[in-house]
Amino acid sequence: MSDKRVDGYPHRLTLTRARSEDPCIIEYMFDLWYASRPTPESAALLDRIGEAGRAESQAAARRLVAVGELYMLRLRDSGEEADCAMDTWDAVAAQVAASLRCSIAMGSSYVRYAVALRERLPEVGRLFQAGEIDYRSFQTIVFRTDLVTDAEALARVDALLATRLSRYPSLTRGRLAAEVDRAVAKADRDAVRRAREAFRDRYVDVTADAHMAYVTGNVLATAGLALDRRLNDLAATVCDADPRTREQRRADALGALAAGVGKLVCGCGSSDCGAAARVCSRDVVIHVVADQATVEGISAAPGVIPGAEGLISAEMVAEMAKNARLQPVIPPDDVPEPRYIPSAKLADFVRCRDLTCRAPGCDRPAVDCDLDHTVAYRDGGWTHASNLKALCRKHHLLKTFGGWLDKQLPDGTVIWRLPDGHTYVTTPGSAMLFPSLCAPTQHLPAPATETAGYHCGERTLMMPKRRRTRAQNRAHYVATERRENHRARVAQGARSAACEGPRPPGTDHDPPPF
Repeated sequence: MSDKRVDGYPHRLTLTRARSEDPCIIEYMFDLWYASRPTPESAALLDRIGEAGRAESQAAARRLVAVGELYMLRLRDSGEEADCAMDTWDAVAAQVAASLRCSIAMGSSYVRYAVALRERLPEVGRLFQAGEIDYRSFQTIVFRTDLVTDAEALARVDALLATRLSRYPSLTRGRLAAEVDRAVAKADRDAVRRAREAFRDRYVDVTADAHMAYVTGNVLATAGLALDRRLNDLAATVCDADPRTREQRRADALGALAAGVGKLVCGCGSSDCGAAARVCSRDVVIHVVADQATVEGISAAPGVIPGAEGLISAEMVAEMAKNARLQPVIPPDDVPEPRYIPSAKLADFVRCRDLTCRAPGCDRPAVDCDLDHTVAYRDGGWTHASNLKALCRKHHLLKTFGGWLDKQLPDGTVIWRLPDGHTYVTTPGSAMLFPSLCAPTQHLPAPATETAGYHCGERTLMMPKRRRTRAQNRAHYVATERRENHRARVAQGARSAACEGPRPPGTDHDPPPF
């Protein structure tokens, strides 16, 4: 071998004996290597890519820092409100979701990682804020350290991970997960996440898979959603003391569904279980909204299932219509209905017009939402399409108790003003697909002053209470998984004690960095 320098770039040439009929081997090898050297332009582009990646990570960290500060601010002003159905965590998650145009569940995820950044993993958090690790890596670390309950053990894990990530910043997700598990195992062996290997995560979903068995299908969207709701209904037939998670109950519900029974056997073990009288309903209804011409097969306009992603082709709508009960969506009368609960005809119209929850960023299907009076019925608000909209239960509670103010226009547009002063505008989900449903309805007169103080049933409105606080729920699930981890570890140790010889020396050392 020999080293040469060409145009300031070092090159290593491999000298081989060339056959007389092939004298160009050395020159060819050199030219190929030389042509692949980095140019100033490509180096600049790679620098820009790296800087953009670091800036993206830093921006994600700044977002979590702001979410955490907002959460701390709300805690300072109103406390946790732990017993309320909409506690401070949910209230902040809803405001974050409105700001980022995402669901409350995603907003709650941001709050979770923001709290972890502030309180559980400050050293790793500093690396994240510096752009040394990205958001997905931080999520992996938070999840895989979630079962560590001892503050000193968590601090050791945090410091060890920060050191290792500084030394090896380019770990793949698989290697990162392994490193986190090793750090956790050194501090607290019962806190190692085994969610992907243990039976705890068994679940059945319409299109997803599980780790105990693969149940896949390719069915009509209506059939898939019907199965999804049936599993939810069966999962709700046990009492609150049942130790299984919702996902586990859904998985067990598939067996109950196959056996033709109308309920699950509760796992609480109590002789006076309160779920004895609960039976799953036999009827499951899936709503599909489509134009009449599409139903008749003479239009190419697609249909939609409220809450489902994507559209249903006109051919599929026409095929489903052959075996479905058809219900026309009739525009409401100009005269408001003289009662609090809207008629089935009015309720169908509002839900088909809205399609989803009308709060900013929420995609909860309207068929699963409450019908909310924009001007409260007790304050003289009318039961009419111009004063009704779909709100999921959480956003309904925020509107009633959380200071979320709204104004509804006759075409269904809703203007929101949140407690932080920000304003959001939402339009009905059918505006693009079925604009006829968004034609302005009757402009309603202002409520009569003499009815403004009326309260339904003369009851004082109060925020509903939780059965268990968020902290209690978290403590329960952490304790349950740690207990299962401990049992599995002890059982594995007992099985392997007889067949394992002495460990080879050096097995506790760190692997080489390659």
